Formats: sequence, C-alpha cells, structure tokens
Amino acid sequence: MSRAALVVIDVQESFRQRPIWAYASNPDIVAQVGRLVDAARERGDLVVWVLHAEPGSGGVFDPAGGHVRLIEGLSAAPGEPTLVKTSHNAFTTTNLQQTLTMAGVREITVCGIRTEQCVETTARVGCDLGYEVTFVTDATVTFPTPHRDLPATATLEEVLADPRTLSNEDMIARTEYALAGRFATVRTVAEVTGAVPAGVRG
Repeated sequence: MSRAALVVIDVQESFRQRPIWAYASNPDIVAQVGRLVDAARERGDLVVWVLHAEPGSGGVFDPAGGHVRLIEGLSAAPGEPTLVKTSHNAFTTTNLQQTLTMAGVREITVCGIRTEQCVETTARVGCDLGYEVTFVTDATVTFPTPHRDLPATATLEEVLADPRTLSNEDMIARTEYALAGRFATVRTVAEVTGAVPAGVRG
C-alpha cells in the first residue's frame, strides 16, 4: 500500500470563470500540477483530486453551473478518488482522512488553488492530523487580495488600484513563511519530481 499521496485541491473551472483569473499568480498551473501527478503515478503514490462546491449558491462553485470540474488538461485516472468539499480545507467535509488511512498514507504533498486559502488550510490541518506535509508553492495559484476594509462590493478595478491590496508575490511569501518549519516543508515542482535535488530551487 502507498505511504504517500498527492492531494490536488480545487484546480477547477470555477476559478477561470472569474475576471480575476487574468491576474492569477501561476497561469501554468495545469502543466505544473500535471508534472506532479505524472511523478506521483510513476512512484505508485495515491493521487487524490479535491473539488470545491457551494450547492445552491448560484455562483461559479454551484455544481448546477457545470464549472465544478477539473480544469481542462487534467483528469483523474481510474481508481483515483475525486472528493467534493464544502469547507476551506480538504479534510473537514470529505472522507479524505479515511481515504488516506485506508491507503496507509502518512505523507501528503499538497498543491492547487488558492495558495493561502484552501491549500494552506489543508496543509495546516493535515499537519495537525499527524501527516508529514509537503507544500508545492509553484503548483499553487493565488490572486491579488483586497484589504479587509475594502467593501465586498468593490470592483476588480478598485481592488487592483487599492495600494493596500496584497500582491501575489507578497501573499506567496507570507504563506511560505507561515508554513515552513511549522506545518509543512516547502518544495518546488522540480524538487518533488526529482528534476533537481531538494534544496536547489528550479
């Protein structure tokens, strides 16, 4: 049985329906996740796909809209579970922990959308549950993040023009600072796939 798993979080069409997708930190997310998936399959690791749904919301995460599906270019292989969550982390509202336990998994690698939200939260919860967690930053996506005092009705233009808006680069840096040495080991796709030795950025 596998002792390691790749957990791919919310790499779904829902996000591409939002105008802010044009400002995504990592437009190459499909290729990066694909590299991780290929490497995991070659090693015989479990690959778990997670989607986010907000049933009845009428928004892009409402399954009725047809966007709660993997982004084109990614697909689950036979036997790879696809879980649907309604919480930020991938554990609370799914049977992810049971799935990992039944597979004998104690080490998880996480990637997906958004860097500081669902992916980071899953890493934190996974650590608290006793898993050894690897966080692959360059296989995640984030977006410019508005200040808490900006009205929820603010337009994308207002968000981008606000000097208090946190840039993608700042959000990624803060996430790595918060996770490294506490909740996860931060790695690159190249490190995880063996393209470069661990500790060599590439």
